[in-house]
Amino acid sequence: MRFLLIIKATEYSEAGLADGKDYREAMISYKKSLAKKGALLADEELQPSSTGLRITYPKKGGKPQVLAGPFPVNQDLIMEYMLINVSTEDEALNWALRMPVPKVRGKYEIELRRLKEKLESIQDPRIKALEASLQDQLNMLKNL
Repeated sequence: MRFLLIIKATEYSEAGLADGKDYREAMISYKKSLAKKGALLADEELQPSSTGLRITYPKKGGKPQVLAGPFPVNQDLIMEYMLINVSTEDEALNWALRMPVPKVRGKYEIELRRLKEKLESIQDPRIKALEASLQDQLNMLKNL
């Protein structure tokens, strides 16, 4: 099962302030642990919303409106995300609870969401076969 760990933006992340060395090192160690278990599929940090655009659509047709950031932090902005692949929701929750939290940044929020598994994919079936083969090899290496 794939889960998305969504780390919400804070006033600090939106201001572009760097986290402390201890937190950065703890987060690197955490991500290495996920990778070593073969659970980490993706890990990306987003630029502050001041560099983004938001497209809104009117309720009854009409042209979309494009708004330039920054956007208010209270609008559930995302700072970072990690995509993990684990066996159960409990395992995903345990990984989320192990994530380091900065000590001096005030409220910190992580949202855990399961991805829907697609029955059909537009992805080339040859790529699917390669991914399955690679996953088998990773599982074999984990068991050594």
